[in-house]
Formats: sequence, C-alpha cells, structure tokens
Amino acid sequence: MSRSKRVRRERTHDWQQIEQSTLWPEQQAYELLRPIVLFGETAAERAKETGASERTLQHKADQFDQYGMASLFPKEHVPSPDKARSLPPDMRQLIVDLKAEHPGFRPNEIATICFLRFGRRPSPHSVQRVLADGPKPRVTARRYPIYAQIPDGYQRRRAIIDLHAEGWSITTISAYLQTPRHRVYEVLKRWATEGHAGLEDKSRAPHHPARKVTMRDINEVKKLASNPDLGAYRVRAALEQMGIQLSQATSGRLLALNRKLYGLDLSKEEKHKKKEMPFKASFCHQYWSVDVRYIEKHRLPSVKGSFYLISILENYSRAILASKISLTENHWDYLEVLFAALSTAGAPNAIVSDGGSIFYSTQAMQVYAALGIGKERIEKGQPWQNYIETHFNIVRRMADAKFAVATSWEQALQIHQTWMRDYNAQRHWAHEKREDGSHSPAQVLGSHKGTLYPQKVLDRILFATCYTRSLDKHGFLRFQNWKLYAEEGLAYQPVTIWIYEDLLRIEYKAMTLSEYRVELQGDRTSLQQVSHPRLAPTPFRSLQLSLPNPDFHERLLCWQMPSHSPLRRKRSVQGVVQLSLFDFSAREKAVEDYDTKEANDLSSS
Repeated sequence: MSRSKRVRRERTHDWQQIEQSTLWPEQQAYELLRPIVLFGETAAERAKETGASERTLQHKADQFDQYGMASLFPKEHVPSPDKARSLPPDMRQLIVDLKAEHPGFRPNEIATICFLRFGRRPSPHSVQRVLADGPKPRVTARRYPIYAQIPDGYQRRRAIIDLHAEGWSITTISAYLQTPRHRVYEVLKRWATEGHAGLEDKSRAPHHPARKVTMRDINEVKKLASNPDLGAYRVRAALEQMGIQLSQATSGRLLALNRKLYGLDLSKEEKHKKKEMPFKASFCHQYWSVDVRYIEKHRLPSVKGSFYLISILENYSRAILASKISLTENHWDYLEVLFAALSTAGAPNAIVSDGGSIFYSTQAMQVYAALGIGKERIEKGQPWQNYIETHFNIVRRMADAKFAVATSWEQALQIHQTWMRDYNAQRHWAHEKREDGSHSPAQVLGSHKGTLYPQKVLDRILFATCYTRSLDKHGFLRFQNWKLYAEEGLAYQPVTIWIYEDLLRIEYKAMTLSEYRVELQGDRTSLQQVSHPRLAPTPFRSLQLSLPNPDFHERLLCWQMPSHSPLRRKRSVQGVVQLSLFDFSAREKAVEDYDTKEANDLSSS
C-alpha cells in the first residue's frame, strides 16, 4: 500500500498559520500550550500571541503538567447512580402517599416531612423523580375530614397539631383542612401556651363585663359629630380627654349613628400612598417644622379675607411648641412665634420649612446662625415632606368647623387656645404603638428641652424685647416717659409691647392695636424718639364718643412726658410753714403765677 506524500512546510511561529494547519482539536490545544510547557513562555505572552484567554491557558497548562497528554482529550461522562432509586422503599412510598393525599404538596415540603420521619432529607429533584416513576400510592382517602366537618372541637384542633408535628407547613395545613391561616396560628399558639387544655372549646363571652354606653357618652359624641372632618380616632381621643373610655370601634359606631340620625355631612378624602418622610426625627428637638396656614372660612366682620395660623411643631413628639393666629403674615409675626418657642423649649438642631420669605429673611437667618440652628428646606412642590402639613390636616379636623362659625376675634383666639391645649393633650396616631404608655404629644415631649439660652441672650440675638403694660381709661399706656395710644375700647386691659429694630408694636392677645416708628439709644432698650403712629383696625369700641376733630386726636397719639410732674408735692423743709387750707389769697396768687408762666411758654414756642 502506497503512502500519500506529505506537503513540506516551512517552520513558523505565526499562530495564524499554525492554527490553519491543525487538523484536530487536541492538536490545536497542544499547539496553544507547547511554548508554555516546553519553553517556559508565560500564559500572558501566549494569550497576546493567540488571542486566547490567559486564565484558560494557565489552567490547561496546569492540567498538562499534572496529567500529561491525557488532559488534552475530553473526559468521558460516567452517569452517576440514581439517587432517587437509592432511597429506602418506605421513604419512596411515603413520598407518593403524601402527594396522593394532598396534591398541593411541594417537593421541598415533602422532603421536610421525610427528614422528620426518617432522619434523611432527599433533594427536591429526587422527590420529583420518585413521583414520576415511583411505586403506586396506598392512600385512597383523606386521613382527616375538612376542619368544619369535624364535630368535636378538641379533635378539630388536634388534627392541626398532628399535621404540624409531622412537618406540614401552615399554608399546607390551611389548604388541606380548608380553614383560614389565622385559625391555624391561633390553635398552635394555644397549644404552645396551654397544652391539651388549649385545645378544648372555650366560651366566647367576655371575661370582664363590657362597659355600657351612657347617655352622656352619646351626647358628647353628638356634639363632636357636628364637625364633619372628625373621624373615629379623633373622637376617641377627645372622649378620653373628658374621662370617657370608649374603644375606637364604639366611638366610630356612635359617630356614624349620630351622623345618620341627624343627617350630618361627611368629609370626603382622597386616599394617598404613604411616602418616607425625609426629616423624621429620632430624638426630641432634632427637627422643628414651621409653616403658615390660611384660615379662610370665618364670620369675623372686622377681618376681610383670610387670617393666618403660624405654628412650630416638634417633629419627634409632634407637640406644638408655639402658635399664633394673626391678621398679618410677615417676618415680625414669625419671629414672635419663634421667640416664644425658643424661650420655653430651647433651640433645636434644625428648623424645616418651605421657601417662604419670612423663614429666610435676614433677621431670621441671623437668629439661626447665632443659635447654631441648621436651616433645612423641603423640595419644591413637595409639601408632604414637612411634618407640619400633616399637623395642619389635624387642625382642619379639630378647629376649622369652629373657626367657620366664629363671629369675633376674641372667640377666634379662644378657639385657637382650646385647640392647642386639646391637641397636645389628646392621643396621637403616631404614638399608638409606643410601649411606655405615652400616647399624646405632651407626654412624649415631657420635660425634654433643646439647647437653652438665657432670656437676655435671646433678647440680644433677636434684637427684640417684650414688655407688658396696662391701659388707662383713655386707652393710653406709659412706657419710658412716653404716652402711647393703643385702644380706647380696652381700658384697663393688659397689653404687650414689642420693640424690634425701629418699630414698636402694641398687641392685645396677639392682635395688633397700634404701631410706632422709634429711635433707640445706644443701649438698644431706651426710647429716644417716637413718631409716625399707625392705628390698626380692631373690633373693640368704647362707649365714650370720639373727639370731633380727628387731626387734634392724631396729634395726641404719642408724646414725651417729663421725668417728674411739675406739680409734684415736695418734701417739707425745716423752717417752712404750710399755708392755711382756707387762705384763698395765697392759693389764687400761686395759680395766677403758674398760668402766667404757661402763657409765656406757649407764646415763646
């Protein structure tokens, strides 16, 4: 037999030519490894020459060093023995019987039952192979009937215990016995705490007699039902504040009964998905939230349009630290509320608000910087990030219906004060799950304070000082040798004087009465000059008729008084004899001299 003549080729190290000349995969693999195993070339260098993977070359080179040329040839696959067929016959029979009794079994659940029965856990694949070609099932009927069809209560619950002891899961037991999952959990809990006694039937009657609803309870709920925005939770909190202990379900039932009986309107709200709050506090006074709310529905004849509610909320406890209703919305009103909160609760780590100008005024930013308070701002168009928006929703529920029927500013102030007291004292939904028994904002806040500063320091930082004076019968007050007019209709009533930079404001229960431009001396507390009086419209009226000349009245709104009265009685001096009471000639002479002096002063001026 003749041999075929081989074509002679030149020796080369070019991998592309070598790759074209290889006939078998094993030959190609050897050519890849030959420079590495024979000449010590690195796998990285060979990978650059051939374009093969460096890690693959290194692995094949290690295999060649260990097994030689045999590593170039693929290993024959030897099938592993069938693990399913190696399972004991009893386990194989149990697997098919379980599937026949309850087709809803999953392979891993059957494997768990086998482990509890035989101490060996087959793989889910083995269970599937046994179910595919295993023995025929011996089970032809259910071991336990449906839960509701078992007449004896003890046996019903005992079936759940037996199946769970065999390794059945809660879901499988619920599907097999056709009973809810919560009942399975309840039976297992009773078994764990009481044993066999927990499987016996028990009376469903309450152990303690239920509290009967009285006519007083129904009457109080009727009063609260007139507010269409109140829900069952807020009604329960209000009743609890009155000393009436009713559950939320009972409160809701009575609320619905009264509204249906008297035809009261219900508030319709749109449900929204709850989002994660970005300024959630983990301790007291970490964040304060502040904002202004408009009260539009009212019957105040002296107020045209809306009035404003300015509040500061402590985020952790949800307590209101300071609040005010005002006819104006400016940085003065905000600084007054901020001053009250800082004076009573200390300073927080940060204050959260929207982009309102009153929260970012020059004076406000100076206060933040001086007290080391951070200023946080919610995202534009995302009011839900401010905790006080949720608080304003509670205000709407608790107070808007009362504000809507208020007919005087004094009544609106009383509603505001009552709401603030009730809100802090009533339980809050955010604290329902607390285990320390503190469910209201006031209880959670307790005696916790922020960074406290002396009152003088706050006065210096805020450039403002607050004073209290009482009006005389003409509506004037005396302040630092100055007579200032406030309101004639509030004779003998206490008022508050606020001095801020070049402005002096007189208020009565947070309502502005009058304002003056002032110039302060070097100590920033003493008045040097008062001018430009401005009276604010108020609902207060005096029974005394006003003067017919308004110009004369305006000129007398403020004036500076001498440091002492010219007719002040002097102390008795040794050697001076007091004139007789009935010596009219001497008294007339003194009066005439005084009138002459006053006339000369007026003519010279």
